[in-house]
Amino acid sequence: MPTPGHHTPHKVVVIGGGYAGTLAANHLRMREDVDITLVNPRPEFVDRIRLHQFVAGTGVATVDYGTLLGEGIQLVVDSATRIDTAARTVRLASGRALDYDHVIYAVGSTGPIPSSVPGAAEFAVSIAEFESARRLRARLDELPADAPVTVVGAGLTGIETAAELAEQGRRVTLVCGATLAPTVSAPGRRYIAKWLSRHGAAVLEANMVTEVRPDAVVLADGAVRASALTIWAAGFGVPELAAASGLRTDELGRPLTDETLTSVDDDRVVAAGDAAAPSGRPLRMSCYAAGPLGAQAADTMLSRIAGTEPAVISLAFSGACASLGRRAGIRQLARKDDTAVNVYVGGRLGAAIKETTCKLGVSKIRREASKPGSLLWFKGGPRPEQPATATRAGKPR
Repeated sequence: MPTPGHHTPHKVVVIGGGYAGTLAANHLRMREDVDITLVNPRPEFVDRIRLHQFVAGTGVATVDYGTLLGEGIQLVVDSATRIDTAARTVRLASGRALDYDHVIYAVGSTGPIPSSVPGAAEFAVSIAEFESARRLRARLDELPADAPVTVVGAGLTGIETAAELAEQGRRVTLVCGATLAPTVSAPGRRYIAKWLSRHGAAVLEANMVTEVRPDAVVLADGAVRASALTIWAAGFGVPELAAASGLRTDELGRPLTDETLTSVDDDRVVAAGDAAAPSGRPLRMSCYAAGPLGAQAADTMLSRIAGTEPAVISLAFSGACASLGRRAGIRQLARKDDTAVNVYVGGRLGAAIKETTCKLGVSKIRREASKPGSLLWFKGGPRPEQPATATRAGKPR
């Protein structure tokens, strides 16, 4: 029994130590009576927005959790395999089980390689995870400087990867599948295309990879292009933990939540970051959204602990940025709803903005560790009307 005058701590397990989960864990320290456990499969924080630099050997992409987590947060290096909502335990790959009163589901996203493309799973390597990025770096170190490299996917990650390698003189082909940089304005796309062309990268905008071979890729038009290394940077996926735990999910596998990020199946489970699908209308998967969603997930949980009604999420976008090698970049401006406008900043100033943004991703987590509740973000972005399917099904507890 608790000692008179003392309260039993509220046990919170945060699953996932990325941008959203780590910030959420720090934010929870606004209350002193919360026992916080952070579960992550790696012993170090992965700064995912620098993985393309890590692959190219121009930067590091890991940070010591000791510099990021606030005092009292317990780090468990393990993988969650199931959330047992009936027993209120998180089961781990090691066989351990962690009891909880509340869970923050922040498992992030993955970069799956589609089985529908023959040879892709065997011969292409994703850049979305640290382990696969490490394999890519090792492969690049073994390749001659003039060996052909193919990057599949022309979102910002694919563009950054292709640009980083092209700047080093690599023979890079970027296969877009459709449009180069589809989330960027037309002027911004022209700027990116011109930079890539100037640095010798071949951009195949209206083509797609239909097969990956050990030494080549086959395109939709039947062309076969030599490829000593094929890097997959197309699309996002999410871990299957929510579905494995019996939670309702969207088509991608993100747990469905209401506008407070609370699971529609269990109000002791709150989602954050790339793994959240509020009202079935998830925000863009990004470091930009992850931190604020982590803070708001923690706020929702703190409200539930306090017995008050949690606030609905509020996040306004302002644009996105991408590096083009080490000396150029682009900052694309956007409306609050994340729709790009025809204004961008390029060149060295664009690179400086991108580097500042990367540093802020980690420094905001550190600041939250030293001063819980300090994170600031743009608010007021539009959110959809909540559909009936996002009404919480569990009884309040």
